[in-house]
Amino acid sequence: MYRATVLLVTLCITSQVASSVADGLLPNGDFEQGPKPSEMKGTVVTAKNAIPNWEISGFIEYIKSGDKQGDMVLVVPAGAYAVRLGNDASIKQRVKVTQGLFYSLTFNVARTCAQEEKLNVSVSPNSEPRDWGILPMQTMYSSNGWDTYAWAFQADGPEVEISIHNPAVEKEDAACGPLIDSVALKLLSNPKRPKDNLLKNGIFEEGPYVFPNTDWGVLVPPNIEDDHCPLPGWMVDSLKAVKYIDSDHFTVPEGKRAVELVAGKESAISQVVKTTISKIYALTFSVGDSSNSCVGSMAVEVYAGKDRTQVPYESNGKGGFKHAKFVFKAISNHTRITFLSSFYTMKSDHSGSLCGPVLDDVKLVSVRNPRRLLA
Repeated sequence: MYRATVLLVTLCITSQVASSVADGLLPNGDFEQGPKPSEMKGTVVTAKNAIPNWEISGFIEYIKSGDKQGDMVLVVPAGAYAVRLGNDASIKQRVKVTQGLFYSLTFNVARTCAQEEKLNVSVSPNSEPRDWGILPMQTMYSSNGWDTYAWAFQADGPEVEISIHNPAVEKEDAACGPLIDSVALKLLSNPKRPKDNLLKNGIFEEGPYVFPNTDWGVLVPPNIEDDHCPLPGWMVDSLKAVKYIDSDHFTVPEGKRAVELVAGKESAISQVVKTTISKIYALTFSVGDSSNSCVGSMAVEVYAGKDRTQVPYESNGKGGFKHAKFVFKAISNHTRITFLSSFYTMKSDHSGSLCGPVLDDVKLVSVRNPRRLLA
């Protein structure tokens, strides 16, 4: 009886228990609860269950804001602690979900090394082969060194294990790797097309979780890195990410959310809609700047099938927008609507951070009387 009790207690301590999570931080998602001193050697975490609610492997450091790496001071954006993923390091947590529904993971990340860095984000179980995201950390988009990424998945069971992994192995410095902080989860709804719009989620109100204490937006990776876009209805069919922004920290033309096209023609967002051949359609949208020191001549290119237009916008970096309209004739039963930024733009604050035009309030309708529209 005594041996059975001891065994039961030991299993409860060492096994990772799945947590039920509402929209927001995972349990200890901000890593403010850390290892015991006996489970660390310097900053290195030595036990796989040392960080409450997480299971770790590989070379993991528990970093306090203000710690130094050579001459560089490591700053944590929220709270006092973060984890650094060194050689072949991963952090995992099991959470309870609703099978068949879509979720978006959001987390903060910062580079700490000159070498190329990347993260492998995945969930298990997963019925789709090779369904994981390799997120490159080479391009940083914020002015303070931290970026926030979103990554979406479909739950293939009532419980999933979320994993963030640094696959790199550095011979010279085992600690080399990105800092991770504030890991959150959000259930994504499947927005319906409103009666006055053929597009889903045209005002971008449905999207990944946005941390209330960060002011640099959320990067939505391209579909080559994430099969399930965290922006329901849309896909990022380009080489680089687009930025999801909120009205609490940026100027947004409509509602509380919008998209910033931050990487020129390498930053594109699109949606495929059903159309009727030879029918006329009108696409309306807003183009502006998010009041983030993005100054200069900008333009948004719009494609509808083979038709194209360009909408210029002169930005003073202090917020503003204009309405635009694009009329086209459908040549197929399905038409891809695509938006991209014509130019690369950098912030005027000398940070070297990429920025771009804001897109919002996108609406597509069929035109019953084309002559009246074109008159």
